[in-house]
Amino acid sequence: MPTPEDIRELLFSLQDIPYRDFTAKLIPNVDPATIIGIRSPAFRKAAKEIWKAGENDAFMRQLPHAYFEEINLHAYLVTQGKDFDAVVRGLDEILPYIDNWASCDSIRPPVFQKEKERLFPACQRWMASDRPYTVRFGMEMLMTYFLDDAFTPQVNDAVAAVESEHYYVRMMQAWYFATALAKQWNATLPVLTERRLQPWVHNKTIQKARESYRITPEQKELLKELRV
Repeated sequence: MPTPEDIRELLFSLQDIPYRDFTAKLIPNVDPATIIGIRSPAFRKAAKEIWKAGENDAFMRQLPHAYFEEINLHAYLVTQGKDFDAVVRGLDEILPYIDNWASCDSIRPPVFQKEKERLFPACQRWMASDRPYTVRFGMEMLMTYFLDDAFTPQVNDAVAAVESEHYYVRMMQAWYFATALAKQWNATLPVLTERRLQPWVHNKTIQKARESYRITPEQKELLKELRV
């Protein structure tokens, strides 16, 4: 049974100092002293091995974690679960400790793909949080799992209802609607024509959509005229 100290020792054995410095620049709100610096292939390989080894309860109980990669590992271990309710409970435990976009955006629970009816209310609850990265996570799950066959106008309504001054929340909101325009143009365009978003989010959505190869030249011209 690996101890939390064993896991930390393994993570530090994979440390890459130049990559640590690079990562620190990408997430400037995170203390560089809390970043080990592990390249993604090495981290993923180690995370899979730790998951397969099992018996990680002691590590999972050790909250808050001291290092960025420990938080990411904890989230990864949660997302590998096969039981929807257990995964949601695990996420509810770790999400309050996530304080940066990189950790937030790395979370992709496979079980969510098969449980979309149950996932939607969970996303609504996360988006009602007072923690910005929990809100961002809820929106990202809707963007990831609900813009194809599971799409309904209620999904757009839920994301449009979010109001925040936090930069990374607003960026995710714009990213969601730019993606929604690419995948669900007819249902999403009214969000812009009806001015349902905060002006900054409205214009950022248009910018990101006009940069997308999935938006036609004709659509891009129309969006240009909708800037406020």
